[in-house]
Amino acid sequence: MKDTDTSKQDVKTSQANPKYELGTVANRTFMASETYELLDFGKGFPVPQGGSGWLDDEGHIDPSHGVQTWITGRMTHVYSIAAMLGWPGAEALVDAGLKGLMGVLHDDVNGGWYPSIRADGTPEAGKTCYPHAFVMLSASSALLAGHPGAKELLDEVLKTYDEYFWDDETGLAVDTWNSDFTELDDYRGVNANMHTTEAFLAVADATGDNKYRVRAGRIVDHVVVWAMNNNWRIPEHFGPDWSIDLEYNADKKDDQFKPYGATPGHGIEWARLITQWALSSFANRDGAWPYIDAAEHLFRQAVADGWNRDGTTGMAYTVDWNGDPVVTDRMHWTLAESLNTSATLYKATGKEEYRNWYAQFARYVDEHLIDHDKGSWFHQLDKDNHVIGTVWPGKSDVYHAFQSTLIPYLDPAVSIATAIKNAE
Repeated sequence: MKDTDTSKQDVKTSQANPKYELGTVANRTFMASETYELLDFGKGFPVPQGGSGWLDDEGHIDPSHGVQTWITGRMTHVYSIAAMLGWPGAEALVDAGLKGLMGVLHDDVNGGWYPSIRADGTPEAGKTCYPHAFVMLSASSALLAGHPGAKELLDEVLKTYDEYFWDDETGLAVDTWNSDFTELDDYRGVNANMHTTEAFLAVADATGDNKYRVRAGRIVDHVVVWAMNNNWRIPEHFGPDWSIDLEYNADKKDDQFKPYGATPGHGIEWARLITQWALSSFANRDGAWPYIDAAEHLFRQAVADGWNRDGTTGMAYTVDWNGDPVVTDRMHWTLAESLNTSATLYKATGKEEYRNWYAQFARYVDEHLIDHDKGSWFHQLDKDNHVIGTVWPGKSDVYHAFQSTLIPYLDPAVSIATAIKNAE
């Protein structure tokens, strides 16, 4: 059995290289340079009709993927933060993102947002929770950046979300409707609820409406119980009554959004969101501490399951319910979230093990993920850290990587856009 107590493992800083050590001038310089390099790489995202295309390896639009609502939401969020940082040209890029969200991606007949506009110009069928969460996130960030139309967009997406996706009886979000919101699919999932939690916290911070922080806490409570009862591996897929389906997508193990098994990167990402929610919800440490303790368990199990397994270097994409790797490819977002969470847990607990983990992750990012030639981060590597694109071709967006250059240096109790706004 693997030892999940990372404080007892050989977790050392990366040869004491200050470039990788959280809190050093060298690391802050390294991450700041990445912040602006990523913004420069992603600036070509707008498409003529409004919204964001899918970026290829060199930062150009790959038209075969059409216009994705979730990418548009992510990029609008990123460049709203860039505008608050004073990055030249950011305001126009936010306008381009909002143009898509308020235009071609919006269903003017049935309400809500299409998942995407296909390459042939037709809307993708259905209405799904995941992209709506990113519309919420982007609208709250654009509001903080002072962009015209952001308040109206936020009001509309919250109304749509409340009506169709938020199930107040269970305290969770449902996943997929048909296009006119008349038939709800039986599938329920944790991934959309994770980004709903992120968006709810962002909305609460941006608007002061604590209802959304309370809702985030209801989701968190479910996730903590599910994980605690499953050896701290989060079940991802559920039936209509929220019964756990551990074998979902057993025949499609590397699915882009709904992979089989446990996803260590999600355990790590949830650990940060749980910590953020707890720190922002309780006035004293006694209230927050049980949740931070749960976050530590999630982080430790995830790295024990996924990190440097079987003589390899990097984080496995998925593992089975015994913690053995299933899909051994390395997805860039797992390392971005590992940077965020290790720094957040270090700030929340003061435990040096998390600062040491941050240094390991930062070294890996620099040596394997950052494309020092063409820019941005490689989105998918195989187990031997060779670049592949079977699940994530190209470099679709910069959201995860961009956030990981900033969140480790911000208040862990506050959403990224509000934290940047507060620092202005």
